[in-house]
Amino acid sequence: MAKTYPRAERVERLAREVLGEALQGLEDPRIGFATVTGVKMSPDLRQARVYVSVLGSDEDREGSLTAIRHAAPHLRATLGREVRLKFLPVLDIVEDTTAAYGERIETLLREAGVSKAPEVEEPEGHA
Repeated sequence: MAKTYPRAERVERLAREVLGEALQGLEDPRIGFATVTGVKMSPDLRQARVYVSVLGSDEDREGSLTAIRHAAPHLRATLGREVRLKFLPVLDIVEDTTAAYGERIETLLREAGVSKAPEVEEPEGHA
């Protein structure tokens, strides 16, 4: 089991917030709906793996990820301005596929008859 470092965990949370806001501020038209879902720092805080969830078709997701990777130096500079660190971490932008994976599992469970689709309740007064 990997050892956890409290400082790295604090920096990860702060980096996720800062990078999430910076990502929303990017004005590249190739970037669709993208969200920073997590950041994993190396123990020495010199490298950061940034997990990004992107919605859309495969082509749209690839375009968005390419644009985000292209903007990595800007995101890194923003992180450096907002978070005081001795060394500015190198950002590795990675697509977070956990939502798609979970959706696939749910679909398989429904097809196998193990799970039912969630029921949507209608508000009272509507027929």
